[in-house]
Amino acid sequence: MEKPFSPACERNSDPILEVLEEVILPSDRRLLEIGSGTGQHAVYLAPHFPALEWYPTDLSDKLAGMKLWFQEAKIQNIQMPTRLDVARDDFPKLKFDIVFTANTFHIMHWKDCKSLMKLMGKRLRENSRVVIYGPFKYNEEFTSESNAEFDKNLKARDPLSGVRAFEDVNNNMAKNGFEIVADYEMPANNRMLVFNRLKFSP
Repeated sequence: MEKPFSPACERNSDPILEVLEEVILPSDRRLLEIGSGTGQHAVYLAPHFPALEWYPTDLSDKLAGMKLWFQEAKIQNIQMPTRLDVARDDFPKLKFDIVFTANTFHIMHWKDCKSLMKLMGKRLRENSRVVIYGPFKYNEEFTSESNAEFDKNLKARDPLSGVRAFEDVNNNMAKNGFEIVADYEMPANNRMLVFNRLKFSP
């Protein structure tokens, strides 16, 4: 098979790196990426954090393409990709300091977004961080005409997908033990939301 390629990953990797350089701490040891897609983000970003083990995940049909990228890149701190379906699977049985996901919330059904947020609440501990990249609505308003059009196109393909409301994401993260600590404006009308895990209460 040919190595998959995402033009969006090529465009947004540098802006995402700038934020991750602020969010990732020298003491962080493991990052779990949800919905790694082609694997391009891991290949570009992971070498900038050599002390951080990068764990890419996605649905089963994405893993073979990702492996092509990783086998070619030979980056020491990227682990082999594993299947993770947020509606059915648990995280790998490790302690993660960061969960990073890009361009997934508008693709996943909202019930699966909620499943992921609940899972993060169960598995992450105090001061772990969650970083979510993608387009969001605010006060039920799109931030641009292009995002409104993008939402229409998404819903035409799958009525249960679509640009999510920031307030819904923030409220659900709060229910699962997180507080928002940053909301970065990104190129192409995207955002990067950073959440911190509050003290764990069993």
